[in-house]
Amino acid sequence: MEGVLASIDGANWSSCDIYGWGSAALVSCSEELTQTDIPSTHIAGPISCLSTNSTRFSYLVAYDVPTFLIPIQCEVVSNGPIPIPYFYSGHASPTFRQSAERILNFADTTAYWRSSANPAAYNCSQCEQQGRRCAYSSQRNQTFCMRPEMNTSMIHWHGCTCKKLLKKQNLPAITDVIFQLSVAAVQGSRVKVIAATSSVAAFVVLLLMVATALYLSLKTRYNEEIHLKVEMFLKTYGTSKPTRYTFSEVKKISRRFKVKVGQGGFGSVYRGELPNGVPVAVKMLENSEGEGDEFINEVATIGRIHHANIVRLLGFCSEGTRRALIYEYMPNDSLEKYIFSQDSDTSQELLVPSKMLDIALGIARGMEYLHQGCNQRILHFDIKPNNILLDYNFSPKISDFGLAKLCARDQSIITLTAARGTMGYIAPELYSRNFGEISYKSDVYSFGMLVLEMVSGRRNSDPSVESQNVVYFPEWIYEQVTIGQDLALGREMTEEEKATMRQLAIVALWCIQWNPKNRPSMTKVVNMLTGRLQNLQVPPKPFFSADSHPVQQDLHNMLA
Repeated sequence: MEGVLASIDGANWSSCDIYGWGSAALVSCSEELTQTDIPSTHIAGPISCLSTNSTRFSYLVAYDVPTFLIPIQCEVVSNGPIPIPYFYSGHASPTFRQSAERILNFADTTAYWRSSANPAAYNCSQCEQQGRRCAYSSQRNQTFCMRPEMNTSMIHWHGCTCKKLLKKQNLPAITDVIFQLSVAAVQGSRVKVIAATSSVAAFVVLLLMVATALYLSLKTRYNEEIHLKVEMFLKTYGTSKPTRYTFSEVKKISRRFKVKVGQGGFGSVYRGELPNGVPVAVKMLENSEGEGDEFINEVATIGRIHHANIVRLLGFCSEGTRRALIYEYMPNDSLEKYIFSQDSDTSQELLVPSKMLDIALGIARGMEYLHQGCNQRILHFDIKPNNILLDYNFSPKISDFGLAKLCARDQSIITLTAARGTMGYIAPELYSRNFGEISYKSDVYSFGMLVLEMVSGRRNSDPSVESQNVVYFPEWIYEQVTIGQDLALGREMTEEEKATMRQLAIVALWCIQWNPKNRPSMTKVVNMLTGRLQNLQVPPKPFFSADSHPVQQDLHNMLA
């Protein structure tokens, strides 16, 4: 076993590129681990052949486990990542522990093609999905699919042989009797099949009718309960709420929903105009599964507050199952449009370093107000570029409070039943309490990821990138900052602009620290961005390693 691990430790992985694999680090501990903060799915061992005289215990640990979770009595002894092939059982995705233990136990492991690796892997993957075998031609130097064996001809041949045999034996009478009996049996079976099929069809139709009636009844009762819940909230909310409109008035305001300008988290957004001529955006909450919570959250949070960097709620509608929210209109769409724009001229014209700093500062001030400036603390839980709208002057405004949560200003820790937010921006503690407690610092993490995307011009979690060898982009930015490399993004910059980009990157790296206690408050973030805190220090590395699997993807696997 020791020879096997030594041979693959730090080896060239090109031979594994056509298969799905993960990465591991070999950890040696002075005592056996009984309880650890490392998730059980991310550790395997102890490895018997590497553990000596009960004084040293060796384990395989997932390579992207943060360093602060490694117990103090342990140390990493492997020289680089160790590839661990994944195995699959049916449609279930394997955990790191399951894959590693199969390797340690010398169990047979089926490796599956990773179709993005190269054309040969892709061709064989497609071939096997069609139920055919993949082969390789040394003459043509390429893969090809073998034809399936044709067995139907043998069945027809046997049938012909039987009939000819009867005729050769001069038994026409027997042959006719057999054929007549066969026809009669077929006709009788056909009558029975038709009768049975009709009975089953009638039963299925009756069952569908009953199920439909039950579904409609339950849906009606469910909608009535949600409507009652919303109306009780609006009654308790008081008279300080925004203007309430009827659905017919909303149709007039939106001009019968003719101009669709976007798709929000809980419904479609249309352009409209109030009777006084003020342009507005009308969000129709549709296909909602939140029992009216997203509507209540929006009205309860931004219905009473006013801030230059928070979108203003001008009105709403709640009429039966129809619910709508009316906001001030933001003509320049969302920040996402400019960060990831395919039009490089548009993106570079807007997102110059000074404008990046202004936008980041505006978002930070809006979040500071939500966390510290209201009667109740408001946690947004969905800070991302798509929820940052830009007004006529390209000033940022935080929007979409459908996942927001209210709590007392002196409440530092809150409880959630499930993770909420958008993959790539969700803080680690929302997945597992091993990373810390949920608080307003969870919003700080999302802000940090947003700023890193502004600085890098790329998404932190891009589902279109299939290659598992892409470097986790926060790690790439961290390396650029630590070695003093300029973050120029392919454009010419002055020294002042380069300093601004570095300042934004350092602030963002502080915000995405895995331990919530190490993240700054939004008040401190504002001070960092305005230059009130001089000589910003580069923070500790906020992750162990991203290697071949981005950390967010592994956190997603922990929930599966």
